[in-house]
Amino acid sequence: MLASGVAFAGPKVLAVRAWPGKAYTRITIESDAELKFFVTTLANPDRAVIDLSDVAADAAFQQALSTLRNDTGVLTRARIGQFRPDLARLVLELNARAETAAFVLPPVGQYKHRLVIDLTPRDADDPIAAFLAKIIEREAQLERAEEEARGKTPIAPPALATPSAANAPIAAGKTAPTPEAAKPPVAAPPSRVTSGKKPVPAVKPFVVVLDPGHGGEDPGAIGPAGTYEKDVVLAIAHKTRLLLEQDKRIVVFMTREEDVFIPLADRVKKARGVNADVFVSIHADAFTRPDAAGSSVYALSERGATSAAARWIADKENQSDLIGGVRLAGRDPALAKMILEMSQSITNADSLKLARGMIAEIQPVNQLHKKNVEQAGFAVLRSPDVPSILIETAFISNPVEEKRLASASHQLKLARAIRGGIRRFLLAQPVRS
Repeated sequence: MLASGVAFAGPKVLAVRAWPGKAYTRITIESDAELKFFVTTLANPDRAVIDLSDVAADAAFQQALSTLRNDTGVLTRARIGQFRPDLARLVLELNARAETAAFVLPPVGQYKHRLVIDLTPRDADDPIAAFLAKIIEREAQLERAEEEARGKTPIAPPALATPSAANAPIAAGKTAPTPEAAKPPVAAPPSRVTSGKKPVPAVKPFVVVLDPGHGGEDPGAIGPAGTYEKDVVLAIAHKTRLLLEQDKRIVVFMTREEDVFIPLADRVKKARGVNADVFVSIHADAFTRPDAAGSSVYALSERGATSAAARWIADKENQSDLIGGVRLAGRDPALAKMILEMSQSITNADSLKLARGMIAEIQPVNQLHKKNVEQAGFAVLRSPDVPSILIETAFISNPVEEKRLASASHQLKLARAIRGGIRRFLLAQPVRS
């Protein structure tokens, strides 16, 4: 209990928030001044203990703590007590052993000072390893299908649907039919010879990475009716994945599948970790004028933005790390330099092809804010070997477009357009082997 008569002139806690996820749980403590802290971990039972100097474990802190969402993730319960007159002790009860990392963030945007606590379960599944296993399984399925097809009648390897067919409605679990006359010539894939059998084509699926922007503590843009960009783009990404994976030649990895924050560099790292063929970052635009409307597609530029608006959008999206919170300690400066400075001329050319095809697919679904591909220095597009684009699906700051973005039916239309743009690009790629 707090000793009577003790006056605290230290930081005042304003809010406590939690963002539980499968990979990690993030807790933020917002205060009117920077918090001084010390972290320890305990076992049997598993706990993380955070000592806060010159902080009162008063009713306001207790109330803020009660708002934590403890339904998922590694955190099960949080409690605060006055350990000493000048020290409050926060105890986080965990359902498994977890690595605990904590760091402070200066005021930015709508937030004041924040103490960020990340809890990462030690036995958490590695999503990239699980996805790579999924690719191997899909390769085996494609090989079996090819063997069965070759045993019946000699046909070409399975081809992706054409862009026109890609936008047609697809029944659950089926692939859109492709007219034979519309199919472009498909190069014969390499063959793998098995003992006593005819050569079997070694066909690998295309890997598409979908990147729903923002997440967790970073809501992205907020519409006039209170719609969060992070929620809209996550819904669109989930719908796009379901549509894309109806084609067995495509497997999809999402940089986030839930409401968690992922740093920009980690999004790039994930795409490269799964050997992506395509990286598509999905966003919803915002502007100071509510009448701004339309969709835009962006690619990376290392020589400067193609317009003042493109530069403004890139600067806004690049602030995501500041708002969501990135721990800089332990970052590999050589890796950061490689990501930011490596020559990307070939990849950038492919990115522009992907972007142009995407514009053609989106135009029938939503008016275009810019009819041509815009370019700027988006950090999330800085992958040296993965064609990458960023889509601003609409202006969430526009009341009419905000209402559409919140609609499941319009989200599905956008998802079909994004699928069509991706397929349009993949049709021109050689069969992977």
